[in-house]
Amino acid sequence: MTKGLFLDRDGIVNIDKGYIHKAADIEFVDGIFDLCLLANFKGYKIFIVTNQAGVDRGYYTEEDVQTLHAWMRTQFEARGVEITDFFYCPHHPNFSGDCGCRKPNPGMLLLAMNMYDVDASKSVMVGDKVSDVQAGRNAGVGLNIIVSSEYFDGKPEEADYMFSSVEEVYGFLKERL
Repeated sequence: MTKGLFLDRDGIVNIDKGYIHKAADIEFVDGIFDLCLLANFKGYKIFIVTNQAGVDRGYYTEEDVQTLHAWMRTQFEARGVEITDFFYCPHHPNFSGDCGCRKPNPGMLLLAMNMYDVDASKSVMVGDKVSDVQAGRNAGVGLNIIVSSEYFDGKPEEADYMFSSVEEVYGFLKERL
């Protein structure tokens, strides 16, 4: 079994500007490439797991999401980073009802773990919302980290650790992984 680094997309990988679906709108978060290079070096598979309710709301299509993720992959590859896979939930509870993949449900993480033989207990989830760490906990992820943001609507104790930036997460994990 391998270890996984699960990253929320909007707010952790790229700056959250709301319903992003075009490459021109992407601005990568400071420190994300260093964090991913570290994870690759330490033998972690990297998964980007993201709720994309804009699909259900009709703001953009699943093809738009897939095209953006393919472009993002090339940006990481150009910096020497291997992203193992992207997983997204296109649902919104007001339109599709409940599903098993929308965070805080663990569906996306469990799918990645099953597809890539990932040991949850040796894995890390990094997000900027309570639903991210809840998804990690619900999937049995061993280390759940919050990066505080305007979207963080919980208490610091809901995560194992809380930092103010992805760069701080990198510094912490550099000593821990």
